Amino acid sequence: MGKIFIVNAKRTPQGRFLGELKKHSALDLALKAGEAALEGIDRKKIDQVIIGNVIMAGLGMNLARQVLVKLNIPIDKPAFTVNMMCASGMQAIILAAQSIITGDAEVVLCGGTESMSNAPYLLERARGGYKLGNGVLVDTLLRDGLVDSFDNEHMGLTAERIAEKYNISRQEQDKFAFDSQQKYAKAIEKDAFKDELVELKELDKDEHPRPDTTLERLASLSPAFKNDGTVTAGNASGINDGAAMLIVCSEKAAHSNGWRPIAEISGWASAGCDPKEMGLGPIYATRKLCSKYNLNVNDFDAIELNEAFAAQSLACIKELELNPDIINQEGGAIALGHPIGASGARIVAHLAHKISRGEIKNGLATLCVGGGMGSAIFLS
Repeated sequence: MGKIFIVNAKRTPQGRFLGELKKHSALDLALKAGEAALEGIDRKKIDQVIIGNVIMAGLGMNLARQVLVKLNIPIDKPAFTVNMMCASGMQAIILAAQSIITGDAEVVLCGGTESMSNAPYLLERARGGYKLGNGVLVDTLLRDGLVDSFDNEHMGLTAERIAEKYNISRQEQDKFAFDSQQKYAKAIEKDAFKDELVELKELDKDEHPRPDTTLERLASLSPAFKNDGTVTAGNASGINDGAAMLIVCSEKAAHSNGWRPIAEISGWASAGCDPKEMGLGPIYATRKLCSKYNLNVNDFDAIELNEAFAAQSLACIKELELNPDIINQEGGAIALGHPIGASGARIVAHLAHKISRGEIKNGLATLCVGGGMGSAIFLS
């Protein structure tokens, strides 16, 4: 089997909830990132489009197919949309690699997109009518994105459970969140996102970070999910809008088209876990990946561990015995935000550019997944 390469990777800035990107649908954001990823690529070379997205209601038929047509990729090429919750964007990349391995494609446009600001409300049973009483609007942001389908509890409560299990204090969580913001601030000074970021008319930089926050401000925030809890809005990821798109291709396609790879996709793994402890998913996915490819966590130069919550991130770091110095070196989702369908693609894109610039030789991107899963990709 030949190598599988990433030859381009672009993302939009990540907007705050109901912020500057609120007028952009998930489709709009995917088109912006996709257009940038396709720069310098003959669109006739694209064999397939795969896009991850979580909150699909109201977006129209098959978002990925809409992207294919609107970006003038030949209409005889297939496209499909994948929902694997927070791993949707990463799973799109994995599926692209698998399509190349099976010979179904040589070049794939893939990634993830989400507009949490535009999540619609549902009026259930409206089609059949109400004989008596009131109808209740259902928020798809909660129903399809942030609330566990099995126990009907918010993802934040799963983080509280992990904090209790691993004896992770409020102070530890706030310090982790503070560090994420500070690492992002230093990354901005170094222009560390210049290769991946697509400036939009409304927004030319990430809107969610709060680099001026302090430990005192974080400590002043009230628990968000239970009265005596430790998880707050400050030590959890945000509710955000954004998209990330990549060009993944075979070694043959890269050479024949003269494309310079920015990173190689060297392996991947996904695993399940208890939905009540969904934040531990990266532990199982990372162990599975290391076993599959005869690796050790110490083999990675950098790790992008999506910061859904400080509590679950710290638990994963402790359980896997990871070196904190190589984790989210430019900040994570607590600083940048977490547009759920896009985050898996964003962390892969960022890692790929670090490799391309020669900052690291290899790295791991991994994240927890609502419903009780973890996903991971190994780049070199």
